[in-house]
Amino acid sequence: MIVINKQAGLLSQPGRRAEKWDSVITRIKPHYPDAVVVHRLDEPTSGLMMIALGKAMSSGLSRSFRERLVNKRYEAVVNGIMVDDEGSVDIPLMADWPNRPRQKIDFENGRPSLTHFRVLERNISENSTRVDLEPYTGRSHQLRMHLMALGHPILGDPLYADPESLGRAPRMLLHAKHLDLDHPLTGHKLTFDSPVPF
Repeated sequence: MIVINKQAGLLSQPGRRAEKWDSVITRIKPHYPDAVVVHRLDEPTSGLMMIALGKAMSSGLSRSFRERLVNKRYEAVVNGIMVDDEGSVDIPLMADWPNRPRQKIDFENGRPSLTHFRVLERNISENSTRVDLEPYTGRSHQLRMHLMALGHPILGDPLYADPESLGRAPRMLLHAKHLDLDHPLTGHKLTFDSPVPF
């Protein structure tokens, strides 16, 4: 496998249009032709991302993610001062098809989505909160939606932040900072950490 530290603004996989061709996998494929994306980060999110090499690892890593054997932790800076020191957000999500790639909250048809959070720092003068996030499920835009649902959008989020929150950061302040899992083929414990760049 390869574990990379993805920069903010880079797609995990190429889009349909020519201007969306540049991505993690198109950069890696010339060097590792058997590379397979098994784990994605949103374009504006930075941080740790796993790439499988070969069919056996692709199958093993996909199973690890599917069975929630991979522990993932993120860090974000959100608008406003969060009241609770820690907690969980259990709000079902689904694709907002007319407004793709946006997601939406749907209590009737949405898929179960669970995020645990813990406040790291409250910055009163900046009216912002730094928060540690541990997604139990891995839905598209889950962390972004759940924080927005709490009334604290991620600063710089181009899809879900209100104009004031969007303008307060030059990029979306969400970083995938930690991954740990048992190696799918050997069982050895693997731990990866990436310093938060904001």
